[in-house]
Amino acid sequence: MAGSFVLTIIIIVAVILFLSLFFTFIPVGLWITAYFSGVKIGIFTLVGMRLRRVIPSRIVNPLIKATKAGLSLGVDKLEAHYLAGGNVNTVVDALIAAQRANISLEFERAAAIDLAGRNVLEAVQVSVNPKVIETPKVAAVAKDGIEVMVKARVTVRANIERLVGGAGEETIIARVGEGIVTTVGSAETHKGVLENPDMISKTVLEKGLDAGTAFEILSIDIADVDVGRNIGAKLQTDQAEADKRIAQAKAEERRAMAVAKEQEMKAEVQSMRAKVIEAEAEVPLALAKALKEGNIGVMDYYNMKNILADTDMRQAISDLNKTDKNNTDK
Repeated sequence: MAGSFVLTIIIIVAVILFLSLFFTFIPVGLWITAYFSGVKIGIFTLVGMRLRRVIPSRIVNPLIKATKAGLSLGVDKLEAHYLAGGNVNTVVDALIAAQRANISLEFERAAAIDLAGRNVLEAVQVSVNPKVIETPKVAAVAKDGIEVMVKARVTVRANIERLVGGAGEETIIARVGEGIVTTVGSAETHKGVLENPDMISKTVLEKGLDAGTAFEILSIDIADVDVGRNIGAKLQTDQAEADKRIAQAKAEERRAMAVAKEQEMKAEVQSMRAKVIEAEAEVPLALAKALKEGNIGVMDYYNMKNILADTDMRQAISDLNKTDKNNTDK
C-alpha cells in the first residue's frame, strides 16, 4: 500500500510538472485570448515563436489591438519587425492613431521610421497636434551697432514622408537662429526691429527653413526682443585702444632710438675730448721743442701766456654777467 501511494504521488507530481512546462512553452491562454478576440492564429505558430526566441505576447497583444481597430496586419510582418529590433506595440499604436486622424501611413513606412530610431507614435501625434519649439536667445547686431537678443517660438508639424532621413529639431533651431541673425543684421537700426518684430518671422518663413527636415514649419512667432550691448561703440573703443597701444609702441621705439643716438653722440664727444686732451698734452712738448730749436723766443712765449690769461679773464667776466642777468630775471 505504501509503495502504491508513493507511486501515485510521483505520477501526480510528474503530471503537474509536465502540464506546467507544457503551458509555459505553449501559450494556450494567449491563444484562447486571441481566438476570442477575433485573431486567427494557430497554436503551432505560437510554438514556432518560442522556438525563434520571440515572446508571443509581444506579437499577439498588438495584433489584437490592430484587429479591434480594423487594421489588417499579418503575423509574419509583426514578427519580422520584432526580430529586426523594432517596437511592435509602438508601431501598431501609431497606425491606429494615424487611421483615427485620417493620415495615410502604411505599416512598412511606420516600421522603417521606428527602425530609424524615431518615435513613430510621437511623430503621428505631432502631425495631428503641432509642436512648439522654443529657440534660445539669439544675439544679432543691427547696422547701427546695437545688439538685439531675440527669442522665437516655432510651431512645427511632423512630416511623415520625410521622417526617414530628415533632419531633426536641432536643425530647425539652427536655421531659425541663422534667419534671425540675417534679418537683424540687415536692419538699418535696432529701433526698426523693436518696432516691427514681425519682420523677422516673415523673412525667416520666406527662406523655406523646413527643407530637408522631418518637420513642416507652420509659423514663427517672436516671443521676446531685448536690447543688448552697443557692439559698435565697443568695437570703436577697442580699435582706439589698439591704435593707442600701437602709437605708444612706436613712440617707445623712437625714444629708444633717440637714447641710442644720444649715447652714440656722447661716445663721439668723449672720443673727441680724449683726442683734444691728447693734443693739449703735446703742446708743452711742442713749445719746449720750439724754444730749444729757436723757432720762438721767450718774449713770444710770454705774449702767448698774456693772451691766454686775457681770454680766461674775458670768459670769467662773461659768465659772471650771465649769472647776474639770470638772477635779475628770476
